[in-house]
Amino acid sequence: MIQLSEAFLKAPIAHRGLHDVSAGLPENSRVAFEAAIAAGYGIELDLQLSKDGVAMVFHDYDMGRLTGQQGAVQTRTAAELQEITLLGGEETIPTLTEILALVAGRVPLLIELKDQDGLMGANIGRLEKATAEALAGYEGEVALMSFNPHSVRVLSGLCPDRARGLTTAAFGADKWPLLPKGTRDRLARIPDYEANKCSFISHEADDLDAERVQDLKRRGAQILCWTIKSQAEETAARQVAHNVTFESYPAQIPA
Repeated sequence: MIQLSEAFLKAPIAHRGLHDVSAGLPENSRVAFEAAIAAGYGIELDLQLSKDGVAMVFHDYDMGRLTGQQGAVQTRTAAELQEITLLGGEETIPTLTEILALVAGRVPLLIELKDQDGLMGANIGRLEKATAEALAGYEGEVALMSFNPHSVRVLSGLCPDRARGLTTAAFGADKWPLLPKGTRDRLARIPDYEANKCSFISHEADDLDAERVQDLKRRGAQILCWTIKSQAEETAARQVAHNVTFESYPAQIPA
């Protein structure tokens, strides 16, 4: 398995870039990523798939919250998505290829592939393929992760030279109402870590004291966490986590 490089464990990782809509910096936008780079942070970003099979840098399945337009990302082509303006600024939805060219290895990229199955099942593959194609030849530091263990399994074959991990959580019914209880219970146990040749997890910060998280750390797993929103939260999280993904406050970069 490929371990996270030291770059992912030093500077805090800016969640969806160093975004601040009040300052004209929408999440997962070029300007938010440039702001993170200028501040010396790593970057976490999300991927959804366009109608024509292009990896797009966008968090939600539906475009409403972030663009004001209705409909799923997958109903629009990449060219169409690139013309849609993100709320809170003048940026449009970027492709992964665009962001790789912008970052150009200046900071590490923690890339989360959003579940395309809907129920964390095996009906995936197109986004993973598009991601691998975009990453071909990219020489910067990249780590790949997903809540869907099937996605990480596919990535282990497509991107064997990239660090891979699982995005994980307690999977409580309040936060995951659409997932069947059996699926939630299974994912909360993080049973796919070893089989998917992972080297890290990025875990829900409020659940870092879970026994499985503690066990993985004892066995050498690198522990990241999401999403820290204050220095006090960061201090508590670092009792377990090797690094944090943060937003809404100026995280300190260790000397």
